[in-house]
Amino acid sequence: MTDLIVHTCPNGLRIATARSDGNVVYSGVLVNAGSREDGEGRDGLAHFVEHTIFKGTSRRRGWQVSNRMELVGGELNAYTTKENIMVYTNAPSGHEERALELLADLMANASFPEAETERERGVITEEIQSYRDNASYAVFDEFDELFYAGSSLAHNILGYTDSVNRLTGEDASRFLRSRFTPADMTVYCVSPCDPARSLRIAEKHFGRLDRHSTPLARTTPTPGEAFDETRHRDNHQANTLLGVPAFAACDPRRYALFLYSAILGGPSMNSRLNREMRERSGLVYTVESNVSLYSDTGALQIYFGTDPGKVERCTRIVRREIDRLAQTTMTERMFAQARQQLCGQLLVSGDNRESCAMSLAKSLMRHGRILDNRHTADMIMALSATDLRDMAETIAALPMSRLTII
Repeated sequence: MTDLIVHTCPNGLRIATARSDGNVVYSGVLVNAGSREDGEGRDGLAHFVEHTIFKGTSRRRGWQVSNRMELVGGELNAYTTKENIMVYTNAPSGHEERALELLADLMANASFPEAETERERGVITEEIQSYRDNASYAVFDEFDELFYAGSSLAHNILGYTDSVNRLTGEDASRFLRSRFTPADMTVYCVSPCDPARSLRIAEKHFGRLDRHSTPLARTTPTPGEAFDETRHRDNHQANTLLGVPAFAACDPRRYALFLYSAILGGPSMNSRLNREMRERSGLVYTVESNVSLYSDTGALQIYFGTDPGKVERCTRIVRREIDRLAQTTMTERMFAQARQQLCGQLLVSGDNRESCAMSLAKSLMRHGRILDNRHTADMIMALSATDLRDMAETIAALPMSRLTII
């Protein structure tokens, strides 16, 4: 991407546009609201809005919304996280205005017709059941229910069958009016055309949106006692998630945590846990370490799937590798190799054009400026072996929680 422009409209909306060398226009809207904003008794509301926002506007029927991008070979889609909703499109270049006008119409005028939302409720219920039936997914949701108990981060993004059955089109409409406000949204558009032109189009369609933002009522979870729980579902495999508390997404220590997680259980075959648990012992097919950071808190999590009789052995290996990282300083050569490997992975993943386009909005929303994978790689290259050792000692000293679903 080149010729990046970042602009704030008079109504508070932030827009990021850039030029790409491809043949596709990527555009979307990131909303600073997710399942944390569902509200008491409305678990799943943000996800419900994500599904039903396409069912019609005051200007278009549902089929007209879906056809608008598909008829030119494009796509219209969305997803929900605990803190954001992303609504996005991609289409052949030359359709910048078509894409941005449609997105603006959805943000301003989604009508949530009752008959359409009722039908979509069944789709969401099936999605909930499919996730619950897959223990490798369910263990993450149920771990969070325990780990963040008492906070809005605890309930899962999809909600629950009974809570979703209570949601209405009017609930969705209220959520849209209160949370889809210019000050809480970031628009991006990356295409081969002039970024200044993309900016003018975005301003034309989004600049007229007039809704006042209200502060987010997010309460930082209070760390609870570590837990160790097993839930039986008659599965062939035991799916285990271990976790320790971390910090917020903007914390400068995040770079050391990213490197630590990659060394411990990153996606490469040479990560310590993959080497010890899969390659040397044959105990697992999958073991991975993940960092989940939010606006005010976070966690480091280690997942593995194994035979029920091997859960304790696998847990001991995880604990042993965590202790080893804390008790020994890596040689300069090993540290340099690990650092270079992660930076290489970041740069390779940054070659995905759609992901890069989305990251403009994510970075602007979270950090107030554009921080791309190159920036992250530079910050990781600036780390020292001592920085890694300090992070390892911090992680090793924290109480570790465990949930196993069998």
